[in-house]
Amino acid sequence: MGSHLYAGLTGRVSWFARRFGWSELLLKPLRVVFAPVILPVLRPESFTWRGKQFSCFYHRYNMTWCGERMIEVPIARSLVTESTGGRILEVGNVLSHYVPSHHTIIDKYEKSPGVINTDIIEYNPGERFDLILSISTFEHIGFDDDAPGSSGEKILACVRHCQSLLSDHGRLFLTFPTGYNPDLDRLLAEGSLGPVRLDCFWRQGPRRWVPCDLATAARHPYRSRYPYANGLILAEFSRIPRAVP
Repeated sequence: MGSHLYAGLTGRVSWFARRFGWSELLLKPLRVVFAPVILPVLRPESFTWRGKQFSCFYHRYNMTWCGERMIEVPIARSLVTESTGGRILEVGNVLSHYVPSHHTIIDKYEKSPGVINTDIIEYNPGERFDLILSISTFEHIGFDDDAPGSSGEKILACVRHCQSLLSDHGRLFLTFPTGYNPDLDRLLAEGSLGPVRLDCFWRQGPRRWVPCDLATAARHPYRSRYPYANGLILAEFSRIPRAVP
């Protein structure tokens, strides 16, 4: 299973600084403290995804106005709404922090009411899902724990396992930043993830996200020029076709 690199205070501080920069050790607490003042004065922004316009999502929890959550959450909420009445699985507990969530949620580490604490690769519920979504979670697999082995191989195995949990017409949606996990970036560049539809964004301003191609998103490194993601990928997969006897 492996252990968190950021278990314990010392480990947490060291991990946070490596991933997000030492300056964020000061800036993040300030943003949290001043959120009640900041949020009311933020200028509304919007973005376009698959021909539809969405409002950027600003929320105090996890400072969505500073990073990729501002567009991930509206997209994820739209997908869940479209799948109302279907079987939905979320890998990584994210949406419930912002809106009431009634779908199945698994999270390897986060303990919260209604959340199943298990590794996705070990999850076999005996049912198929019409929608599986995961918001900025897969980039951490094999990269933010102490377990031995290749992060890229583990990510690919988890993607395939999720595909096996889909119903015949089910869809798997993953969002993740570019420039965070080198192994995941490599899988994307090589096309090793297999048949996948990609929607890509790059961060043109602090709260302005623009659709683009993969090469453009990849040219915008994590936490440069703006905090957290500057390029974002939304990957859509379908169920792996069954082998013909």
